[in-house]
Amino acid sequence: MSNILYFFAVVLIILWAIGFLGYNAGFIIHVLLIVAIIAILLRIIQGRKVY
Repeated sequence: MSNILYFFAVVLIILWAIGFLGYNAGFIIHVLLIVAIIAILLRIIQGRKVY
């Protein structure tokens, strides 16, 4: 389950970067970025290893 969360976090960051560079992605990309950052922070706080 944790690998799936990490995968989604990386995908969301990539989508945010594409949207930020494309200027057309709008508000939803920034919301997805916040969700990705929260998922990464939860992994760090819980102390799980990233494989």
